[in-house]
Amino acid sequence: MIDKPAIVLVHGFWGGAAHWANVIVELNKRGYDRIHAVENPLTSLADDAERTRKMINQVAGPVVLVGHSYGGAVITEAGSLPNVTALVYIAAFAPDTGESPGRISEQMPPAGFDSIVPDSDGYLWIKKEDFHQTFCQDLGADEALVMAVTQKAPVASTFGDTVTAPAWRAKPSWYQVSTQDHAIHPDNQRRMAQRMNPRKVVELDASHASLASRPEDVVNLIEDAVNATTG
Repeated sequence: MIDKPAIVLVHGFWGGAAHWANVIVELNKRGYDRIHAVENPLTSLADDAERTRKMINQVAGPVVLVGHSYGGAVITEAGSLPNVTALVYIAAFAPDTGESPGRISEQMPPAGFDSIVPDSDGYLWIKKEDFHQTFCQDLGADEALVMAVTQKAPVASTFGDTVTAPAWRAKPSWYQVSTQDHAIHPDNQRRMAQRMNPRKVVELDASHASLASRPEDVVNLIEDAVNATTG
């Protein structure tokens, strides 16, 4: 008998599944043993959504789908599968039909917007020297250095990929705003959260990397979604 839903975690730009490390440990402490973290290729929204759907389809029973940063766009595109019971957005993009992460950012550029640079192969990077202040200023210097060196750059065109049918229009949703976010403007987060009419919005005094700096609070929100949609 499955007592708790599976938790499927979806990372965003400039990171991988390991960005969820502190959340995974906290979930495990609280008795969740069916935890999955998608490793997205970051090559296109279609590719990333398909990779996430494949992960969901491998999971028996209900799924609470959690997305950080660009991972919010991925769960918005992939979250309509019938066993997905809730969507949880962590400092994340939540595009509407025809919207892209790039368009949303251009409307309200974040503080670190100019630190994002392309390379000659068509990938976008956060400048290593700017990574700490742009992505994770509330983490220690060593942890920020590791994130900067191991960052996973998206193909630049992924920023322009648009959502087709947003799952948050049909699925109950939760949203965490990072008030000190330099990668997605906090007011943009508030705007996206408000229009999806989530069950709950939590604001944390945190950087974009709230999943790493505030894992207990992030898991509290995930548990809120679990409790509201289980049984």
